[in-house]
Amino acid sequence: MNDPVARRQFLLGTAAGAVAGSIPAPPVVAAETPAAAAPPPATPSPETYQTLTATEAAFMTAVADCMIPADELSPSGSECGVVAFVDRQLAGAYGAGARFYRAGPFQPAAPGQGYQLPLTPLEFFRAGIADADSWCKQTFGKSLDRLSTADQVAALTAMEKDKKAFFAALLQIVMEGFFSDPIYGGNRNMASWRMLGYPGLPATYANKIDIYRGKRFEAEPQSIADFS
Repeated sequence: MNDPVARRQFLLGTAAGAVAGSIPAPPVVAAETPAAAAPPPATPSPETYQTLTATEAAFMTAVADCMIPADELSPSGSECGVVAFVDRQLAGAYGAGARFYRAGPFQPAAPGQGYQLPLTPLEFFRAGIADADSWCKQTFGKSLDRLSTADQVAALTAMEKDKKAFFAALLQIVMEGFFSDPIYGGNRNMASWRMLGYPGLPATYANKIDIYRGKRFEAEPQSIADFS
């Protein structure tokens, strides 16, 4: 999990089998080792967030950078705007649950039924972040953003192994922020598209078939903003 490529595979891992709940039961606290030096606390970018508090932004920065570490493939998740994407989504119609059925009755979800909670996505993430940080402090003695990289990975892996709904939601929204069109705040400079060789918005290539026949197609990616 400390290998950058392995952590990117961790980002892309499925969380479809997640079950209701938010934070796993605290494991036994492992003894600290001299090599586990804590990095500086994750600091949100100076941009103004619409709904995330400083604590919530710091948590999401740590999650984004743990799932998408900076390396030769791309900048880190937060540098690619993942936290800004999350903030905008939670501040808008999605965060308010505008398209969710919320009249009840609410019962535990069976596998495949999807989101079945009375909370709006904003309320769900807000409660989940608070619980996760509380669990990290109880288990590791610090909030997630102040843990060493190894302990951050251990904390997220614990959530992943227990297939918790909050981890599934974190994984999904981080992926969306990293791979979305930059107009929504994430994928700055189309970093993930450049990494994949994805051309972005254009969807008509009939005039390029003959030019690139038998050759690798390479093009500068274009976003919605490029056609606005």
